[in-house]
Amino acid sequence: MNIGVPKEVANLEHRVGLVPANVKSLVRQGHKIRIQAGAGYNIGITDMEYRKAGAEIVESAKDIYTKSDMIVKIMEPQPEEYELLQQNQILVSFLHLAINEPLTQTLLKKGIIAIGYETIQQENGFLPALAPMSEIAGRMAIQLGAYYLQSYNGGRGTLLGGVPGVKKGTVTVIGAGVVGENAIQMALGMGAFVIALDTNMQKLRDLEIRYKGQIQTLYSNTLNIEEAIFQSHVIVGAALITGSKAPILIKKDYLKNLKKGSVIIDVSIDQGGISETSVPTTFENPTYKMDEVIHYAVPNMPGAVARTSTFALTNIIIPYLKAIASFGIKEACNIYPELINGINTHNHKLTHWAVAKILNYKHYPLSFD
Repeated sequence: MNIGVPKEVANLEHRVGLVPANVKSLVRQGHKIRIQAGAGYNIGITDMEYRKAGAEIVESAKDIYTKSDMIVKIMEPQPEEYELLQQNQILVSFLHLAINEPLTQTLLKKGIIAIGYETIQQENGFLPALAPMSEIAGRMAIQLGAYYLQSYNGGRGTLLGGVPGVKKGTVTVIGAGVVGENAIQMALGMGAFVIALDTNMQKLRDLEIRYKGQIQTLYSNTLNIEEAIFQSHVIVGAALITGSKAPILIKKDYLKNLKKGSVIIDVSIDQGGISETSVPTTFENPTYKMDEVIHYAVPNMPGAVARTSTFALTNIIIPYLKAIASFGIKEACNIYPELINGINTHNHKLTHWAVAKILNYKHYPLSFD
């Protein structure tokens, strides 16, 4: 199979779809790999390293797209990339279609087999390709919260861990999935008082056991969310509905009751955000203030540590890519059934039920007939 890796064009996105070790393993299986020149430059991977692994270095993105059966990238295609996608091509990337109808329409029109990292889901609900990015985002959320909480950043001027004789800062984590658990771990490590909310009681029980009562767990309902966030210095939005928009759990009118100079790190912004006041920001301008509350809402947070993120993600996705390239989509789904949930569009049809529901499109169960 001909596999292409274009250079990312999203704002300050330096991650790359494949690393040299991935290229080498795919080439050994007989596949042709084309990498756009400079794709890995910003994370310290040179074109020469890709060449040594067996890849062909191609100058233009157009050549990558037109000569590839499968495109492997990180961010969802940007508007300037839509016209480059080829009819019936395989696309493997983050997609976030629930908040991107123009991209959805493009994929359907072109008959793209679009596999979203964020919807590859095992039978037990685990999201293997999303997990490493969620781990990174959860850890970063606390680092960022502590940073923006500092006075010179416009924050409240509170040290999360406090000092003897002075209260600790309070961190509320809404959603106890992978992002939430990593945020909790980091917040505790900084010495903060931590409140964790979720609707899954088993997750809350597991947290109680794991942290031996060091954190406050609460069932996620309107009253508990209000009481928790009103006393918080940092709020981490980590709620996720796979393939769908994030639930709005922080209403605009809540902001007047939040601590002045507190910080909302809305990790869920990739899927629309859990705060009614969250709008996507960029690494160049990552925050804004509303009602004296700092909002951080960069959709591609793990891109800030692009090298770590790239290697963490490619470690997970390479078995899927090898199966698709060697055996085709149908057999790859037999080998890795979780790929079935990852396929968002196929043969001009929308095949992920959650995306179809939120966009009010007809859902077609995946069929290879």
